[in-house]
Amino acid sequence: MTSSGPAPATGVRVLVVDDQRLIRQGIASLLAIQEGVDVIGTAANGQEAIEQALALSPDVILMDIRMPLMDGVEATATIGRRLPACQVLMLTTFDDEEYIVKALRAGARGYLLKDIPAADLAQAIRLAHAGIYQLDPAVAGKLVGVLNRADSGAATAAGEAALPYPPPQALTERELEVLRLIAQGATNREIAARLVVSEGTVKNHVSNILSRLGLRDRTQAAIYARDHHLI
Repeated sequence: MTSSGPAPATGVRVLVVDDQRLIRQGIASLLAIQEGVDVIGTAANGQEAIEQALALSPDVILMDIRMPLMDGVEATATIGRRLPACQVLMLTTFDDEEYIVKALRAGARGYLLKDIPAADLAQAIRLAHAGIYQLDPAVAGKLVGVLNRADSGAATAAGEAALPYPPPQALTERELEVLRLIAQGATNREIAARLVVSEGTVKNHVSNILSRLGLRDRTQAAIYARDHHLI
């Protein structure tokens, strides 16, 4: 009788990236017993993460943020360009505001801290795969603080210059209205009701906004709106 080889992955395919071997292996082992999650590989730094992602095509990558050779932010941005269907979740011990904002701007689908229970981490992975953002409560609070300071004009000139995006003038008046509502947390249905248009029209506006500004998703759009004092 010939061997049929390993069984194919049936859950969300996950790549674990962390420069500390024990942590990397520990996370992989904990996830291995969680329903609906299949760890298909690990990597020790950003460069390895990109190589493994291209070779394995994971659904979700758990990415540490501070690593040698290439950090998680740079790796996330590269993976987002080369594998747009792959979702990256930052999983780190660092809750610095600078890291949080950089990670989200790079395209991370969420930002979690390593003290998260294994079952909650597995659920976060499943939700990220479904396109839902995941933020640790402590991280969410800090992000709100960052956005509030930006809204009150406290952003530094260096921070403003670091944004490689077109100016708001690239959008039509209606697109600016939609962008402002996105930044306020409105759903497509709520925006459609507010502007008295169809949800399909709103979806087209959102797609145009992201395309014209070079943004990946609604969270980046909300940060853009705050950074450019549109709300």
